[in-house]
Amino acid sequence: MTNADWSNADWTEIGRIVAPQGLKGEVRVYPTSDFPERFLTPGRRWLRYPNRPQAQPPEPIELLQGRLIAGRGLYVVRLEGIGDRQQAEALRGCSLLVPASDRPTLEADEFYVADLIGLGVRLQATGETIGAVTDVYSAGNDLLEVTLQPTSDPPRRVLIPFVPAIVPEVKLPQGYLEITPPPGLLE
Repeated sequence: MTNADWSNADWTEIGRIVAPQGLKGEVRVYPTSDFPERFLTPGRRWLRYPNRPQAQPPEPIELLQGRLIAGRGLYVVRLEGIGDRQQAEALRGCSLLVPASDRPTLEADEFYVADLIGLGVRLQATGETIGAVTDVYSAGNDLLEVTLQPTSDPPRRVLIPFVPAIVPEVKLPQGYLEITPPPGLLE
């Protein structure tokens, strides 16, 4: 594939480089993927720098090795061409990407985080749209950040546990999910 072909590809963020690790060029990566092999298996990944235009194609880089920092939810990875702390520091804030076509197949009740962001949020009991998913946080169970429809300035955001009892239906093709919030969750 040529660079021109890659510039038009859809990308999936698998993690964000948050800091250097040690003095030899390794970096710490906060994962946005539930697939550990993305950080443990050597191979081609791509970098998108935070201050560059989204239209600019990401830069290819080889992941040489990786390991999980137990109990921290972070990976430490070694990237080709990054050999000291200063080079690693220059990658802080970069997104680590793979082509969207490289997504693993999911089970019927599994979803990619990126696919949930932007979905409308409806009350299952009434069908009323109350807001939209604006972010997803990993905290044991995932939490959906929902920005409620403008009822105040600034708009209110609430965190909704992404569990079947509260989010029984996700309708990706239709662009929304349904919730059955317990009393007080939306207040």
